[in-house]
Amino acid sequence: MRTEEFDFELPEQLIAQHPPEVRGSSRLLHVHVDGVCDGNFVDVLQRLDAGDLLVLNDTRVIKARLFGCKESGGRIEVLVERVLSEREVLAQVRASKSPKAGSRLLLADAVGVEVLGREDEFFHLRFIGEMPVLEVLEQYGSLPLPPYITHVAGDEDEQRYQTVFAREAGAVAAPTAGLHFDEVMLQALRDKGVNIAHVTLHVGAGTFQPVRVEHVEEHHMHSERYTIPQATVDAIQATRGASRRVVAVGTTSLRALESAAARGDLQACSGETRIFITPGYRFKVVDVLLTNFHLPRSTLLMLVCAFGGMRAMMHAYRHAVAEKYRFFSYGDAMFIERNDHEV
Repeated sequence: MRTEEFDFELPEQLIAQHPPEVRGSSRLLHVHVDGVCDGNFVDVLQRLDAGDLLVLNDTRVIKARLFGCKESGGRIEVLVERVLSEREVLAQVRASKSPKAGSRLLLADAVGVEVLGREDEFFHLRFIGEMPVLEVLEQYGSLPLPPYITHVAGDEDEQRYQTVFAREAGAVAAPTAGLHFDEVMLQALRDKGVNIAHVTLHVGAGTFQPVRVEHVEEHHMHSERYTIPQATVDAIQATRGASRRVVAVGTTSLRALESAAARGDLQACSGETRIFITPGYRFKVVDVLLTNFHLPRSTLLMLVCAFGGMRAMMHAYRHAVAEKYRFFSYGDAMFIERNDHEV
């Protein structure tokens, strides 16, 4: 397939720059084999039935952005992509000249860092001192908002660019479909008999990268860490046994589940995934996908086209633009039923 097939016109004013005043007050576009239906996020309560299983990604966004200078005095910006250990990370480093292996950085006028080397587009950095990396980031870092959000992260973002069920620190971008849920909604779903399980996938900055090659199959996915606990595998098996639905909240939950089932039956596991889901993929685990609207020409748009059907999803996106839905991380949501009829 050609990447241009996944392009669409999006007016800039539809890109949500701030979350809605109340968590969960967004709109919801229901996409099914017969078309689309406009609604509100609270309609999720009616869309889900007792016995359905909601799978949430419990990753927590870290304060991954740091500013500082090189030994030479040149200003730098560091965006941590992955925490490797208590002292070491992989990170993007923006500077007028890239730092060399063996050189030192000073971040936030307080934290010394040694450049150990480079791995593709990332720098391997070691933090000097007794404080573990996650504590350093929490004290000196700032929230890494997506590139299409134009304001500097503030107090509102500290609260709202994080799900209410975030537990496992390690993501540099939020699993944004989960941002719509508050504790009241989650409890209402439990009261209805909807079951809830968790996976962890630490979202990387590569999630915002468009596909730049002409042909989709030439694209190389970034790697992300994920974990599927045994309790979630057991919950999915029980859901299947009761002929109920597995509902992935976000493309990250879906990618984790499908990665764990790549070799056959779903297994509890931890590992790295570069799974690239495009139209023609046969889904093994997920029946319904709850997700936000994605960037043109992105791997996530390709994923939802694989899930809901290419024609159906591109129609849904055109409908969303015409009806002025809010797009991307702080935007509205989609409730997509899997379409096995359109390959």
